[in-house]
Amino acid sequence: MLFPWGDNRRFNSYSNYFTKQFGGRVQKISIDAGFSCPNRDGRISTGGCTFCSNEAFNPSYCRPEKSIKQQIEEGIEFHQRRYRRANKYLAYFQPFSNTYKPLEELKSIYQQALELPNIAGIVIGTRPDLVDEDLLQYLNEIQKSHYVMLEYGVESVYDETLKRINRGHDFATAEKAIRMTADYGIPCGAHFIFGLPGETKGMMLDAADIISRLPLTTVKFHQLQIFKGTTMAEEYLEHPEHFHLFNLEEYIDFVIDFAERLNPDIVIERFAGEVPPRYLISEPWMKLRYDEVLAKIEKRMEEKETWQGKCYNCK
Repeated sequence: MLFPWGDNRRFNSYSNYFTKQFGGRVQKISIDAGFSCPNRDGRISTGGCTFCSNEAFNPSYCRPEKSIKQQIEEGIEFHQRRYRRANKYLAYFQPFSNTYKPLEELKSIYQQALELPNIAGIVIGTRPDLVDEDLLQYLNEIQKSHYVMLEYGVESVYDETLKRINRGHDFATAEKAIRMTADYGIPCGAHFIFGLPGETKGMMLDAADIISRLPLTTVKFHQLQIFKGTTMAEEYLEHPEHFHLFNLEEYIDFVIDFAERLNPDIVIERFAGEVPPRYLISEPWMKLRYDEVLAKIEKRMEEKETWQGKCYNCK
């Protein structure tokens, strides 16, 4: 059975999206270009988001003391051993807020990646309150020769949650940034966390309808993971009753219910997060590799004879 996105997988997958874009597998190479975050340096706050532990997501080759060229070369070598099918690469500016410098400095940083022969484009992770028209105009120009995507950390569609996790912006700010980005014809991704304190399962499922109305290209979904050394870890250890951490079976059923309600035009990059176990103090299943979790999700979707968007606009 072929689904609207053109293959027989039961969700609109990231791999299928890039096959259409580039004709084959594309691999992202994480880069730490030494950016900071206004939620840490005092411009917005000094505490950062309560859940944040960027170190947990950084691969070993990704270190700011290395040049961008060196990180990319080491990243390509790493991924060629792990993913032999990839022949094109995207430079992924990942840790912290990768638009948090003056535009001229950003141009210099991005160009260091774009001038390398194996790099087909860039993906820029940032906050929705750190983009403006000048930046979007520049990124739109890059699209004439390279692929460009902006990836926003949104985390929740609920302002009460965003305030509780010390995010430093509201959902209206995220929506504005996403719509501005789409207006410039730039592919746009967003990251969301399931299980943040204060949100019920019903609230999280209702978020599918809100997200579906946004002009997003891709989404990443992560289950809440409690990282050692974070403010949220302190809260969790003191008041575990404030948290509902999904067990594996519950999470699989939840994300399938969510995907059923999600706009089928939106590409799902990830259903769950994966970090080295040494960083975690939360649920044991979160130590599974993402590929294992994804296989379980796809098997359950097949058993339930369901797919992304099955219940989209069913009301």
